[in-house]
Amino acid sequence: MFKRRRKEPQYFLSFGEGIFETFFFLPMMVAITEKPLVLQDAIAAVSSSRSGALVTFEGVVRDHSRDLSGQTRSVDYLEYEAYRPMAQSEMTRVISEVEARWDVSCAASHRIGKLSIGETAVVIAVASSHRNEAFEACRYAIDRIKETVPIWKKEVARDGFWWVENPTEQAEVSEAKQ
Repeated sequence: MFKRRRKEPQYFLSFGEGIFETFFFLPMMVAITEKPLVLQDAIAAVSSSRSGALVTFEGVVRDHSRDLSGQTRSVDYLEYEAYRPMAQSEMTRVISEVEARWDVSCAASHRIGKLSIGETAVVIAVASSHRNEAFEACRYAIDRIKETVPIWKKEVARDGFWWVENPTEQAEVSEAKQ
């Protein structure tokens, strides 16, 4: 399910300031798929004996949404569309940024196609030596994926459908009305 950047864990040695260091990098995992997502796959992709913390995020389709006016609307199902080559590339860039910024291992996958209420739309797993980095990295990963990866969400209800163009902006508008 996940696209591997490297097939096997990589070990690098460096000699800096008289200190011998060994760096261990797990393969990065990123997927855009029509298949159901399995959280355990993302966990397995980032887990290692060096990890002291594991944080996951699972975005699930809910039965309601708020429109831009702040009104709650019933949702029957979602449809996700993506320009797959660009989405894969951008998600890979985001996960690479997360791994470099926090020195963590990160896996992410996003589902496309028709999703029913209760189905998983996005999965992120982050493993690190310490919990603070794992929590921060996981939150940043989902926020950046929603902001920059070209995946579009259509919410479908009995009375019609609507595209969610900018989830971050929509949340800000809804919060401002409260």
